Amino acid sequence: MTLSMSETPRTRWHSQSVEAACAELRADPALGLSREEAGRRLALHGPNRLAEKPARPAWLKFLDQFRNVLTGVLIGAAGLAGAIGELKDAVVILVVVVFNSALGFHQEYRAEKTLAALKGMLARRARVKRDGLVIEVDVDELVPGDLALLEAGDRIPADGRFLAAHNVEVDEAALTGESLAVGKHTESLATEVPLAERVNMGFMNTTLTRGRAEMLVTATGMATEMGRLAAMLDAAEEGETPLQKELDRVGKRLAGIAVAVIAVILAVGIAYGQNLMKAILNAVALAVAAIPEGLPAVVTVTLAVGMYRMAQQKAIVKKLAAVETLGSTTVICSDKTGTLTLNQMTARALFYRGRHFRVSGEGYAGVGDITPEDAAEAVDLTPLLLPMALCSESRISAGNLIGDPTEGALLALAGKGGIEPEVARKLRPRIAEIPFDSAHKFMATFHHEGDRVLLLVKGAPDVLLAHCSRWAGPRGEAPLDNAAREMLLAENERLAARAFRVLAVASRALPTRDFDPGGDLLAWVAELEFQGLAGIQDPPRPEAKAAIALCRQAGIQVKMITGDHKITATAIARELGLTGEGLNSEVMSGAELDAVSAHELAATIERVAVFARVAPEHKVKIVAALKERGHVVAMTGDGVNDAPALKTADIGIAMGITGTEVTREAAAMVLADDNFATIVRAVREGRTIFENIIKFVRFQLSTNIGAILTVSSATFMGLPAPFTAIQILWINIIMDGPPAMTLGVDPPRTGVMDASPRAPGGAILSGPRITRLVQYGLTMAVGTLGVFWWALQTGTERRALTLAFTTFVLFQFFNVMNARNERGSACNRQFFANGKLWLALAAVLVLQAVAVHWGPAQAIFHTVDLSLNDWLLAWLTAASVLLLEEARKLVMRWWR
Repeated sequence: MTLSMSETPRTRWHSQSVEAACAELRADPALGLSREEAGRRLALHGPNRLAEKPARPAWLKFLDQFRNVLTGVLIGAAGLAGAIGELKDAVVILVVVVFNSALGFHQEYRAEKTLAALKGMLARRARVKRDGLVIEVDVDELVPGDLALLEAGDRIPADGRFLAAHNVEVDEAALTGESLAVGKHTESLATEVPLAERVNMGFMNTTLTRGRAEMLVTATGMATEMGRLAAMLDAAEEGETPLQKELDRVGKRLAGIAVAVIAVILAVGIAYGQNLMKAILNAVALAVAAIPEGLPAVVTVTLAVGMYRMAQQKAIVKKLAAVETLGSTTVICSDKTGTLTLNQMTARALFYRGRHFRVSGEGYAGVGDITPEDAAEAVDLTPLLLPMALCSESRISAGNLIGDPTEGALLALAGKGGIEPEVARKLRPRIAEIPFDSAHKFMATFHHEGDRVLLLVKGAPDVLLAHCSRWAGPRGEAPLDNAAREMLLAENERLAARAFRVLAVASRALPTRDFDPGGDLLAWVAELEFQGLAGIQDPPRPEAKAAIALCRQAGIQVKMITGDHKITATAIARELGLTGEGLNSEVMSGAELDAVSAHELAATIERVAVFARVAPEHKVKIVAALKERGHVVAMTGDGVNDAPALKTADIGIAMGITGTEVTREAAAMVLADDNFATIVRAVREGRTIFENIIKFVRFQLSTNIGAILTVSSATFMGLPAPFTAIQILWINIIMDGPPAMTLGVDPPRTGVMDASPRAPGGAILSGPRITRLVQYGLTMAVGTLGVFWWALQTGTERRALTLAFTTFVLFQFFNVMNARNERGSACNRQFFANGKLWLALAAVLVLQAVAVHWGPAQAIFHTVDLSLNDWLLAWLTAASVLLLEEARKLVMRWWR
């Protein structure tokens, strides 16, 4: 029989008997595969790892940096300058283009290297049976037909059919989203059974939390369920981020303006009888003036600095533009288990001796308190907590659980009540046990305690009540009559209605002389004393509720998407503040999602805060519906089931600790601390970054408009060109560049998280903003040309050109203050907050002085020395752009 990768996943292994599965894969349960057969199958099926897309070569990634309109126009201008013999101008322009591209490539390359450090979450070794011996092999070497041996705490290395399962439970949250561990057995199942209910199967990257098992490997690599979900990622489309779309629009507008102005100036120059070469040089100067050469560099540096700051706050960004996407996010779709919750089962409520108790503290650290809800006197909790500490197969070491999450919750609860499980085990050694079984639904252990044997039992409340004849009542031990039984069942239902998993504990003292550890142990499980009930839940992260409240304040919707049952999801959502009084929110199940079309879902999705019992396909549908409504969607998650939706969302956010390799690969950002609150800090950073980019755009474009108006007006006025192409590059790159880059690290303004997200389709260049930019540019043009005309009348042309050049540079010193504050006064409490900006401005003044007064620089820039009076005139003229804008703002505030 020949096996193939294409056949393996289609076989319904869960519906076959153990014997049939072994026969089909030609596997011997006693001996396992031979080394030779394993090698042959490895050659046939390939390594047991997920396929990865070939890495894009570095040289192609570098060339990607040139794929934008702004760079294209600059390269065209360089070509035109070179064609008419102005090689110096051409070389300078090309150097600027290459520098910007190299900077962008370097930052994205560093981001990829940072992410690589988070990889390696999959188990690398597995125990298998081959040639009758138990050996360890690399996970990559597993093949269909191998017999894998698993114990509590092991990560399942491939898909397989359980051949033996001793008290086995598996945490499948990474695959199905179900927060509770799933009990496993070896019996065959019906043919049509959902993935989450195939309880005789183990799946790659899920974790054995309890028991031990032997598993027949049925699928490896891309043929596993994990591989199937990974393949879905290829079908998910990736779109441009809002920032990329905005910058593309700005680039196309500027390119259109540049081409139109160049054509007009070229035609006017020729019409005025200007020399053709001179007309072309003026056109090249205008092309350079119209393009904000610093835009790619400043955007790259701003995003890179933001990326670095976010990495320090445990958020690793894979692509620069994804930083800004968070800032414009309108909806966060979050997985519940492990993202909004701890993924650590915790006892949160108790019922004992007729009283209710609250339990504080989360996780397995055992830190917290047990407090009564009433004001009655304290009660000894030892009879209740002792069964929880001793009737267990799990251990907690340094806050880390080894074993079953539910048992971990009870062990931590015992610790909060003052009972140390390890000490209790030494004082009351176990002598016999009845393992948990799905048939009788309880576990029992027998312990030596002085001259008696202590029987401790935990299990389902209704089952334990059937074995009890007494209970721990308000006044102590009492007969379990019908009234007491009904009251305890009602308490069980009350806790279950709050989405708790409810466990009961009971006990009985046995005479040592009558107890035989090798006898019929089940016979002793009768006449028990019912001690109490524990309500267990995977609790919300402590910081998640505050983070969600801040999202609401910032105008961001949070939608919880989970594979859990509706009642569980609703209870957690209410505790997190996603649903409840005053909130227009609904809960929708996966079955209800199947019943509506994508268009119908888009029409109602605004009211839905919680999606329960969903499949991976549902998550993609939800994200698509939100995007149809015009939302910028962020999707968080840690399991393989989240990966396709992470890829479809505007920005996917994966968990670095509990997240699977597939999820981290699909995401645009990885949370190194798995903390939902980190997302809110990232949103704040993203909003600040976008605001800082807007500051730069205002600053840079007003400079470009001023340069265009100055050069074109000079042509229409019959004046010589006031700037050369190199001088304009000097202004745009050296004089504007450093101050603009420091605008990118301006501190966040007060109240940055109080406003709603910017509209996804909102333009960077809105009408009012363009009007103000034209006003700035007009002020610069009038001031520069006025100084230029005056200098032509009173001195040489070269002095006039130098004075015009210097005046325009100094305009930028004052104009940067306008850019920092679009509406408020520039003279505010943050005026000196950005030290880097003031250092950059000081450097600009020094460099301009060098360009004007140093001999070698004079040869490059065609400048001459200026007098002190010339410098004073330039300063006073340049200050007008700030003074006029401050006067306008003052009038507007007074008018309002």
